[in-house]
Amino acid sequence: MQTRSASAGRRQVFIVDDEPEIGNLLTEAMQQFEMDGRNFSTAREVLSALDLETPDACIIDLGLPDMEGMALINEIRRRSSVPIIVLSARGHATDRVMGLELGADDYVVKPFDPREVVARIRSILRRSAEQAPATAKLEVARFEGWTYQPTSHGLTSPEGEETFLSTGEATLLEALLRAPKRVLTRDYLLEHGGRDESLDRSIDVRVSRLRKKLTRKGEAEVIRTIYGSGYMFATDVDWSS
Repeated sequence: MQTRSASAGRRQVFIVDDEPEIGNLLTEAMQQFEMDGRNFSTAREVLSALDLETPDACIIDLGLPDMEGMALINEIRRRSSVPIIVLSARGHATDRVMGLELGADDYVVKPFDPREVVARIRSILRRSAEQAPATAKLEVARFEGWTYQPTSHGLTSPEGEETFLSTGEATLLEALLRAPKRVLTRDYLLEHGGRDESLDRSIDVRVSRLRKKLTRKGEAEVIRTIYGSGYMFATDVDWSS
């Protein structure tokens, strides 16, 4: 089993960018916030490293020489719930939506201020830490044959297939699972992990992604849109340890 790395209590962030100066800028900016950056120039290198350990977060450039960045995000998300921040020169809204749909937690457009990127990493890690008290009892949610484990962000289908959610997706799903058959407003869900200041549609993108993961052919959607009000988890949920 992979474990998060730690060095004297410092956070470790994997930076995947084929421009060494960008990795150096980010690593330097992280130092004063108890974070260490580890630089990789290719997708192959970081995937090999992820086979051995899981960092506290990943920063990924979309323009990598050996693999499309979106494909790398998809591969990482298949393995782990590690927070991912996209770093890209592609500033179009469709690229941002695509990044979120594939499981990224945030999206920063180049050129950037290294301090802003560090602030976003800290924000994501803080959200993850805030989930800890609620999941300290190692509770598991079960519904319609599905199992969700908040501690790992692992979602297991009735057929036994496991996938991992991003931090934003996990926080949203837990909010819905904690209040089944109740309408939760967009504002409420935005305050519970779906907010992305750079993209107003972030909450809708993440709900859409969750809905796709949970909807099975021939069965009704478990996350329903209540037009003019918000979203509702439409089935009973059993929480047990």
